[in-house]
Amino acid sequence: MSDQYDVVIIGAGPGGYNAAIRAGQLGLKTAIIEKRDTKKLGGTCLNVGCIPSKALLHASELYEKAEKQFEALGIKTGKLGLDLGQMLKQKDDAVDGLTKGVEFLMKKNKVDVYMGAGEIAAPGKVRVVGDAPQELSAKNIVIATGSELTPLPGVEIDEAQIVSSTGALSFPSVPKHLVVIGGGVIGLELGSVWRRLGAEVTVVEFLDKILPTMDGEISKQFERILKKQGMAFKLSSKVTGAEKLKTKVKLSVEPASGGDAETIDCDAVLVAIGRRPHTDGLGLKAVGVKTDKRGFIETDHFKTSAEGVWAIGDVTHGPMLAHKAEDDGVACIELIAGKAGHVNYDTVPSVVYTYPEVASVGKTEELLKEAGIDYKVGKFPFMANSRAKTNHETDGFVKILADAKTDRVLGAHIVGVEAGEMIAEVVSVMEFSGASEDIARTCHAHPTRSEAVRQAAMGVEGWTMQA
Repeated sequence: MSDQYDVVIIGAGPGGYNAAIRAGQLGLKTAIIEKRDTKKLGGTCLNVGCIPSKALLHASELYEKAEKQFEALGIKTGKLGLDLGQMLKQKDDAVDGLTKGVEFLMKKNKVDVYMGAGEIAAPGKVRVVGDAPQELSAKNIVIATGSELTPLPGVEIDEAQIVSSTGALSFPSVPKHLVVIGGGVIGLELGSVWRRLGAEVTVVEFLDKILPTMDGEISKQFERILKKQGMAFKLSSKVTGAEKLKTKVKLSVEPASGGDAETIDCDAVLVAIGRRPHTDGLGLKAVGVKTDKRGFIETDHFKTSAEGVWAIGDVTHGPMLAHKAEDDGVACIELIAGKAGHVNYDTVPSVVYTYPEVASVGKTEELLKEAGIDYKVGKFPFMANSRAKTNHETDGFVKILADAKTDRVLGAHIVGVEAGEMIAEVVSVMEFSGASEDIARTCHAHPTRSEAVRQAAMGVEGWTMQA
């Protein structure tokens, strides 16, 4: 006989494992299936995404500070050296510790873990194909299989010379010249890691700006900052082919609108043009789960077109972010349990963990103009912030957008050190439909970077006090 479950979750990334935890908390008999070869839970995020990239971002930031800033601060360290092997090891240690933590949470919440590929064999039936194939019975099946790299025609990834984000986490040596194809979050984060460690980095972006979905003013300022740091950009350009030689790669690059091609020689190439939903081999057609032309599973409050089958995270529409998947997972399970699960997608923040960071939530100016919404803007530069000035971290600014009539906060955008932490305040205010005045009249500790958020909020009504 097959094992009987209230919920079987396919995929153990942030969406899947948080769904499993919530199901366990609510007393549902739960199983989770993960096919990763390393037999580690946590999905792309913990294994080859958010976590290892942040470990390298942090380490490389400290390396560059020691190289370029310590002396001016009166810190003498002697000759600086890079031990890349140790830097990669501490990254792997962070991954190992956190994936083991997820294993513990599964045990704590009485979730059964199955290693293998999950496939929906029939309504209410999930086949686990792995070391010990078996079939599970479930009242509810949750698809949480995440996303995978979008391939680029003419550029074949070998994870050696031409890499995905996975290969870019483990270069055995620092490339002399790294070309990043794609000016989005992943490309800029990993490109900045290797630039700090000594690589020449060129970013090729099809559109006319980096971070194309973010506020235009933020994107322009951030590009200027990255150029000042030494990163080069070829915007409105497309890579049409790659020739791998013994020690280098020759890339063919053309204007996005058409024109003569040029050749760029480099040591390594990172393909980071985006991600697509990972739904192959799940047996979706067999049970009537509908997908759209781009492969996303169509859902209504996480319900798919098949009875008892749900979908969350990157396989559904919306931002492909770990924290969005987490909230999806919790809300989906609460609906399964008869509760009122809900996610407000207007308050899902997005963060680029470069130096400085970029953080955004809600509407951009471009979207507000397109929608014909009358709004006000408040801005404040970190150059005028006392803590940023003291720490010599003055690049960037805070921008808050509010409804011109009601003062309700519609969006916030920050370029600056620890922007990812500061955006949380605005997310909370937006979640409660708060106004810019709510932020402006809330006491903020001095001296802190968060005061810049308050000053920007004051600026919405024209009473910024410190600039």
